[in-house]
Parts: sequence; structure tokens; C-alpha cells
Amino acid sequence: MKALVLRENGQLQVETVEKPQLGANQALVKISFAALNHRDEWIRQGQYAKIQIPSILGSDGSGIVESVSNESDSNWVGKEVIINPNQGWGDNPKAQAKTYNILGMPSQGTLAEYVVVDIDRLRQIPHHLNLEQSAALPLGGVTAFNVTFNKAKVKPHQNILISGVGGGVAQFAFLFSVAAGANVYATSSKADVIEKCKTLGAKGGCSYKDEVALKSMAKEIGGFDAIIDSACGDGMNLLLSLLKPTGSFAFYGATRGLPKDLNMRNIFWNHLQILGSTMGSDQDFVNMVGFVEQYKIQPIIDTSFSLDNAVGAFDRMKNGEQFGKIIVKI
Repeated sequence: MKALVLRENGQLQVETVEKPQLGANQALVKISFAALNHRDEWIRQGQYAKIQIPSILGSDGSGIVESVSNESDSNWVGKEVIINPNQGWGDNPKAQAKTYNILGMPSQGTLAEYVVVDIDRLRQIPHHLNLEQSAALPLGGVTAFNVTFNKAKVKPHQNILISGVGGGVAQFAFLFSVAAGANVYATSSKADVIEKCKTLGAKGGCSYKDEVALKSMAKEIGGFDAIIDSACGDGMNLLLSLLKPTGSFAFYGATRGLPKDLNMRNIFWNHLQILGSTMGSDQDFVNMVGFVEQYKIQPIIDTSFSLDNAVGAFDRMKNGEQFGKIIVKI
């Protein structure tokens, strides 16, 4: 089968590799579409723990079940599915176990014509979506569901800020919050992204680089009940200052690193909640897919690439050019 293989020094190349074989309680899925996450690009750049070379990356994928190891699971054969990329989340629904890992290293990922996964990782694609749209959902969707509803606890009529809305998780946090009936605002460095968000239900938005505009937006609405962020860094104090008393700052990454001087007085005086989040449990995945179906969520697709041009997909993510998910057609 054809697969995109990561070699030494971050080199990616399409190669012919051995087709994976079924083990106990597993399914063989013929992949139709894969989607990139920042995780894939970070692995390519060597900025990830326990990198294994060679590897076939990819946590997101949709396709058709070709075969199963157990006759009792034969009802899955021929069905269009997405794959839950969680592996070994564990018994605690609130946090992953130490043995937790994500599909696409150490195990073979979805940037290949076939992948083998445990049968309980399969979910049928939402009825209102096609295979390409569904491929955008898995890792970004479950991560966004966890941070939006379990951590930020977004509710109708609340004022919610999605900080840095361009990435995959952020777009789902935005779409989920709008669907939940919140008053959603967004920041981005790109004016066209803000305008697009307004067409999708945002009440307003501005550049995250414009401190005056951010403060003005927050003041006009009386502050935010929750902020969902993945950057942190030195901009974190500004974001915390935009929260209402008892407001929540829920974050699922720290791409800008640690803040130099976190304003602790603002946090304790205003009873603010700072909540870390990452990925989501198997039940969160089930709930996320159900939420997407219930509210007919349409994932935002940025650009589609062929497998032969998948390096271009990685480069687009590296350059931060995307709004929404980058898709690879297998």
C-alpha cells in the first residue's frame, strides 16, 4: 500500500509499505481521507516526545471498513466510519492515563491507504456529512468538546471568546459554542478570518494583536464568562483581565510558552478559574459525534491535498496559512 512515511531529519516521502494485518478484535479500514493536526507537524519538526523513525503519521481519518477479525463484528464491513484516535485513555473520564497515546505514532496512522484499529475505535460518520468532512472531526473535535463543555462549561447566552480561531481545535470550539447558544467572539491575526466567523455566528471579533480593540470589545459586553485559548505566553495576562469575576480561562496548549509574570492578584481577587485540558475521553468522543449530528455542525475545510502532495499540506500548516482543517485525499 502507499503511505506517507516520516524519515530522518523530518523528511516525508510517499512509499510503498506492507499492508497492515488484522489482530484480535480489530478492523481494517480503507482510508478515504485523512486530516492534519498540529501534532503531525510538530512531530515532523522533532518537537514531540518519543518520536519513532520511520513512522506513518495521522490521527484523523475516515474510510470504509474492509474486514474485521471477529465474525461477530461483521456488521461493520462496508460501513463509512471515522476513527477515535484515543488509545488507552484509562478509567478516569477527567484525565488520561500515563499509558495513553494517540493514533499516528507510536502506532501507524491514517496517512496511508489502510490502517488497522481496535474495533471499538470505530464510529459511523455523521449522517449529514460526507467522508471528507468527517475526516476533519476526530482529534480536533474531541479536544474542542472537552475544553468547551467539560472545562469552560459553555452555556447559552454566556459571552465566550475563542482566542486564535484559525486552528482545528479552535474552529470546533467556536462552532460548538455557537451551536450551544453562547454569544461567541473570536480573535485572529487575519481580518478575513474574523469576517468569516461573523458569517458563521460570531457576535464580533478583532486581532489578538490589538490590545485596545480587545479591551474595548470586552468592555462593551461587560467581560467574558470564559476564554478558550491555546497560546498562553505573555498575552495571557491581557486575556485574564477580560474575564468577568469567577470567569474561566480554559486552555489546551501553550504555543507561545509560559507568561513571564502571571498576574496572580487578578486571578485570586476575581476568583478566576484556570483550567488545563487536552484531548478527551472515549465518552467525550461519543458525545462529540452526537453533538455534531444533533446540531448539524459543518466542519470548516481549509484545503485538500492529494497523498502525493501531502508534504504541501504539512508546509501549509507550518506556515500557519490555514483556517480550518487541512485534508489529505488518500
